[in-house]
Amino acid sequence: MPQNPIRMRSKLLRLPEVLGRIPVSRSSWYEGVRLGLYPQPVRIGKRTVAWRDQDIEKLESGFVSS
Repeated sequence: MPQNPIRMRSKLLRLPEVLGRIPVSRSSWYEGVRLGLYPQPVRIGKRTVAWRDQDIEKLESGFVSS
C-alpha cells in the first residue's frame, strides 16, 4: 500500500511549543542551537522558523529532568 505523502511529512513546532516540551529559557534554547546541543530550525518564512517534531521527540527521549 503506498504511503500518504501528508503522513510522511514531519509536524513542525514553533518555539513556544518547543519550550513547552523542553524546560529551558528562550535564550538558552537559541544558545543550545548555536552550540549544536539542540536541533537546527527549519525556515518556513522570511523571518519564521520551526523545529521538526521528530527532532524534538528525539531530544526529549534523551533529556533527563531533575
